Amino acid sequence: MDSEVIRHLASQLSGDVYDDSTYRTLYATDASAYREVPTAVAIPKTIDDLKTLIAFAREHKTSLIPRTAGTSLAGQVVGSGIVVDVSKHFTKILEVNPEERWVRVQPGVVRDELNLFLKPYGLYFGPETSTANRAMIGGMVGNNSCGSNSVVYRATREHTLSVKALLADGSEAEFGDLTSWDYTKLVGDASRKNGSATLADKILLKTNAILADPVNQEEIRRNFPKRTIERRNTGYALDALLDMVPFASDGEPFNLAKFITGSEGTLCFLTEIKLNLVPLPPKESGLVCIHCHSIDESLRATLVALNYKPYAVELIDDIILERADTNPEQRKNSFFVQKTPTDHFPIILVVDLSRDTRAEIELLAAQMEAELRAANLGYHYPLLFGEDTKKIWTLRKAGLGLLGNLPGDEKAVAVIEDTAVDVHDLPDYIRDFNEILKKHNMHSVHYAHAGSGELHLRPIINLKTEEGHRQYRLIAEEIATLVKKYDGSLSGEHGDGRLRGEFIPQMVGPHNYELMRQIKHTWDPQGIFNPGKIVETPPMDTFLRYEAGQQTPEFKTYFRYKDQNVLQHAEQCNGSGDCRKTQVSGGTMCPSYMATRNEKDTTRARANVLREMLTRSPKENRFDHEEIKEVYDLCLSCKGCKNECPSNVDVAKLKAEFLQQYYDTNGVPIRSRLIANFARLSSLASLVPWAWNGVLGTPSLRRVANRLVGFHPDRTMPLLENTTLKKWWSKRASSGKQASATAASEPRTVLLFCDEFTNYNDVEVGQKAIQLFERLGYTVVIPEHGESGRAALSKGMLKYAKTLAERNVRLLKDVVTAETPLVGLEPSAILTFRDEYPDLVDESLVADAKNLAQHTLTFEEFIARESDAGRIGSGQFTDEKRLIKLHGHCQQKAVSSLVPGKKALSLPQNYTTQLIPSGCCGMAGSFGYEAEHYDVSMQVGELVLFPTVRQQPDDVLIAAPGTSCRHQIKDGTARKAKHPAEILFDALK
Repeated sequence: MDSEVIRHLASQLSGDVYDDSTYRTLYATDASAYREVPTAVAIPKTIDDLKTLIAFAREHKTSLIPRTAGTSLAGQVVGSGIVVDVSKHFTKILEVNPEERWVRVQPGVVRDELNLFLKPYGLYFGPETSTANRAMIGGMVGNNSCGSNSVVYRATREHTLSVKALLADGSEAEFGDLTSWDYTKLVGDASRKNGSATLADKILLKTNAILADPVNQEEIRRNFPKRTIERRNTGYALDALLDMVPFASDGEPFNLAKFITGSEGTLCFLTEIKLNLVPLPPKESGLVCIHCHSIDESLRATLVALNYKPYAVELIDDIILERADTNPEQRKNSFFVQKTPTDHFPIILVVDLSRDTRAEIELLAAQMEAELRAANLGYHYPLLFGEDTKKIWTLRKAGLGLLGNLPGDEKAVAVIEDTAVDVHDLPDYIRDFNEILKKHNMHSVHYAHAGSGELHLRPIINLKTEEGHRQYRLIAEEIATLVKKYDGSLSGEHGDGRLRGEFIPQMVGPHNYELMRQIKHTWDPQGIFNPGKIVETPPMDTFLRYEAGQQTPEFKTYFRYKDQNVLQHAEQCNGSGDCRKTQVSGGTMCPSYMATRNEKDTTRARANVLREMLTRSPKENRFDHEEIKEVYDLCLSCKGCKNECPSNVDVAKLKAEFLQQYYDTNGVPIRSRLIANFARLSSLASLVPWAWNGVLGTPSLRRVANRLVGFHPDRTMPLLENTTLKKWWSKRASSGKQASATAASEPRTVLLFCDEFTNYNDVEVGQKAIQLFERLGYTVVIPEHGESGRAALSKGMLKYAKTLAERNVRLLKDVVTAETPLVGLEPSAILTFRDEYPDLVDESLVADAKNLAQHTLTFEEFIARESDAGRIGSGQFTDEKRLIKLHGHCQQKAVSSLVPGKKALSLPQNYTTQLIPSGCCGMAGSFGYEAEHYDVSMQVGELVLFPTVRQQPDDVLIAAPGTSCRHQIKDGTARKAKHPAEILFDALK
């Protein structure tokens, strides 16, 4: 479509419209295997914007694709029209009625955030997807979503009371319960209007004509999935309408809102949704994790578990557990797993026996275990409570993302992952299913909703090959036939989209499919609402993300990528959207998205745009694209994704790689050179610290200097001490002024990594750390080493960082050992040894770098280790009471842990340490200084960190190991945060 036409559309909206290649690329995919570049992307602000878009689509014969979080697995939000993203502005909770137990929301409200809002009322929106911390109500209604707890709460359809919507002619309509009398009257009134009938009238008349026909009734009842299958998302829900009055005398009131639920945005555009609420779940949660030897055994155990009225019965197979073992975050959540006697990962059935008391759960669990043992089902039955249950559910929900981190081009593909059958048919169905796969020399992942008769089944396929494309279609065809054999539903919760639409005639019969086509045409005569989904879909093996015969090019990169290349690392992102969670959900990933709520600023977007350019670029240097530069611009390199992304996509690493590759063609900007050479510049400035401090410590002069460099004028700058830490330590050591070792008769040695930030700017932190070590009985040695290279890494100057890393590895490889580890005060500096160095140094140094990485510790890790070994004790510290609020450094969270920090700061027996539930502070090295990033930096700080710090009384200590974090806290709150070393030194007796 002509850009001038799009610009004219943009001028009519209060929201935004984009038709540049960056945005169109980012919205070309969802969490499915499909890719189709849209005409444009609209981000409307108001209902009037939506009406304008509908009118525009009618006039220009294009289509609108409604989208919220974009986590659909069947290509529901992929298409060639205008993607309409309501996730940014349609996010209001409009009204709650606790007495009648309902809530009215806009479609962009996040499911988990809705439940946080409802908790004080003692109410809850029941259906829960594995993506609940970013899934939005509009998407849940569109797909008729459910989740782990559907054995109790069923699907979204059962909780949708009414909707407000815009129809294809732009008119507003509201659909809700109609009594038999109201329904009959409305049909009669509509039939008398003749030429003056509205589109809403025509919809009602057509629906009535279809449902009142005895032939249609017989066809629907005979050919739709079994009614005992509660997860039924095959086509339009004509069977649900037929179960309502007046067509079923004992049915619920007629309600087209329930028909719209599951229609995938193909019938109308939702603006408001009214939901039924339920009381909060039982107070006590208890999970029995039944360990089984095989899938078949676990499915037979499911039938036993259902006798105990569980809230969920979920399956996690051995492949997912193997993948979890490679993911730092999910490995912690797998603490309860006990391998089989043959040392294999088990198949685990998680049974939620939530009740009001723990005693009730323990009794039920014991009874269930006895029944399982008697039937020879399972071999280990741990019962877990409290915080442990959250870890297990996090592991279960990470299944989709974990499947994305398979190295290489073979992936667990969503093609037949949503089939549902009667739960009693499930063992036989899965046995037949696996026989079909075995016949084709294929295997599958099995996980999720065993208790509801639906396992997510993902065969391992390489879609970059001709054979992979053949397998994709072949397995879809054969499993569709198998599902029909069991009168199942090809879609249980993920919808039809463009993946399963082709098979709907087979699933419900040609007669019923024709009824669906008539329904679509009545609601949407011009086909403007999400065409090509459910009905009249293109073949399911077209518009795939990967083309048959597609080559994965080789790239000469500066980093190594384990068992893959840089493109394959980006391709690990499967679009599950874990990076779209907000600060309400907790975690670090992704701070810029939390601040802006723009898809462009997600980890997913960065992986997608890099994948797109590295795959399709015609340039010799495929990294040389402004589109990549634009999308990576607000990446803070916090590394939250390295830890929290279930697919382990390390976007900070990808950003550094991209920047160096981009510099190779375009040169390095002056500001980036200055930042990367921070240590050299600081060394020069330390010769005349008074001059440096005189300029940067004077507000008017600092603003001028900041502008010259490209920093924000309001950002304060770190000042220099009168000496460096290395000079202070060296002078002190040579003069014999070291403190005597009071904690041990034989002092032990600490090798201190004197990072460039502590050496020049945070000298006092270093001094107190050294004196603390000495007072605790250690001799401190600063071995010969260079700067860490953190500044160079942050600006993508990998050639320079590589020389620094290799120098440090050579200098330290024969000095650092398990007995004398290298200890660092600045997390971002010391953790380069553990994170980047092994993937950056020359091949000849890899073994040394990996060995060195094993023996580098943050200050907090060292103190915690020594405390655990009994070499440091609380008796060496004050008995005074203090409360400490600890903000952890992002890279500690990603590469290390905050547990050692909390343990170290709690050494004084009356010190209480509480973690601030913050993600990134927003400074992120130089990011928060840079003029164009300052506002976002402060927005990130305001998400959680700044408000929490401001709320603390003056006597509460604020702890922050990172120098950038302490600087950000000072600029954002005027509070001084201390390094844990300072706090512990001040706490010494």
